[in-house]
Amino acid sequence: MKAIVTAVMTSLFFGALNTSCAQERPYNNEDFSIKEVEVTHKSDLGITVWQISVNGMAGKTTPIPVGQLDGAPVLGYVFPTDLKSTDVGFGETEGIVALALTSHPDFDDTPLWDENNDSTFDNDGIIWHPHWVVLVEDARVKGGLAVKQFKKEDKTVVLPPTNPGMPMYMDSPGYPVTSKGDRITVVVPDYRINNQKNFHYDGVAAFMRVNTSKDDLPMLGVYDVFTVASGDLSLPYTVK
Repeated sequence: MKAIVTAVMTSLFFGALNTSCAQERPYNNEDFSIKEVEVTHKSDLGITVWQISVNGMAGKTTPIPVGQLDGAPVLGYVFPTDLKSTDVGFGETEGIVALALTSHPDFDDTPLWDENNDSTFDNDGIIWHPHWVVLVEDARVKGGLAVKQFKKEDKTVVLPPTNPGMPMYMDSPGYPVTSKGDRITVVVPDYRINNQKNFHYDGVAAFMRVNTSKDDLPMLGVYDVFTVASGDLSLPYTVK
């Protein structure tokens, strides 16, 4: 499984690194320059702690809003893994399971969670929060990847009950995310990843964009990759 994921990710993300779009480049600063990625299992607490460290201030840079969902920018610190889709609550499907920590001020896709604790549940998309996604190759976007979509009428698709209600393999699991100094961290309970402790992973900083108006583009595509922790997307890291 790791070999398959590595081959696909290497091909796609190196294509993304060479096809960046000028409008995404302003976000390519030290806040998205990854210097270290780490996942640590804490058996006494039954959790894994996922961390990305950068050369700047993790989470400081957030997207400039455009005022609508269509075309909305999304920034992400992403952990591509070789986990199975069924490990994180999706049905069995092909693709790369990734945990993405994202910020997007134009919309909120975590309807169950009130991240800014103001008793309003649909106004805090700018606050860094987690998503499980399944990524697939998509040549329609310059980054070469997109979140896997499906037809709304397809009743065979299985999503976790915490999904945001979009026709994509995306979940809004509500794990706590914190950013302090050069590090952004998310805590994942063991039972939410099928008690997996021996998976491989990598770290990526990327720019994404939402599309709701053009049939020839994905709903959420990767348009730029700023840095890759391993340098070659080989998923070399293992859980400590």
